[in-house]
Amino acid sequence: MKRDYSEVPESMRNMETYGFSWMDFVTAIPSPLLIVTSYKSNGKANACLQSWATFSGDADGFYAILSSVNRQGHMYETLKEKGVAVLNFPNADIYDKCLATIANNRFELDEIEASGLSLEAARNIDAPRIKECFLNLECQYLWEHKMKSNDKNIVICLEIVNIAAEDRYLDELRHGRYGENGLLYNIHYPVNPEEFKGKSGDSIAILKKFKNMGEY
Repeated sequence: MKRDYSEVPESMRNMETYGFSWMDFVTAIPSPLLIVTSYKSNGKANACLQSWATFSGDADGFYAILSSVNRQGHMYETLKEKGVAVLNFPNADIYDKCLATIANNRFELDEIEASGLSLEAARNIDAPRIKECFLNLECQYLWEHKMKSNDKNIVICLEIVNIAAEDRYLDELRHGRYGENGLLYNIHYPVNPEEFKGKSGDSIAILKKFKNMGEY
């Protein structure tokens, strides 16, 4: 039996959604987990744990769409000042250090080093990469657009101009990008609106390949 939800369910009317839509919690669609890094105006590294991202390309380029960027945060400020940033993808081994970037979100800090991670220079842009992350996407700012009726969170498009990837992650037969040591996904507060009692929480997931569709 399918249930339809066009309005906030009664059980969720008093739920703290932290600025997100109630639909986000009902659908609980996974999104890649990453850290956006850039340089602040004081020369210190900024690091922002981020999700709600998608990636797409065409013959002219490869792009990242970040769909929930806080206009009042350091990430947005530095991105607009510098016009560049790096998207860093961690595995499970360093997730706790990545999470520490939230507590170290202070302008006077190098937020990468303060979280126990290592900084390395990007190749094509003036921004820091996180050395321990197995995949780093160097990006240039392209455009932004406001949400329908929300001035706080906006959509940002970045063009990816360089990819840095650990060798072993490129070989799907030997190690690969997926499974226990691969890409991480944020699952945002899965809620059953028919039985919700006021408590839920985020989860971190990994991607397991379902079926090999053959070679092309």
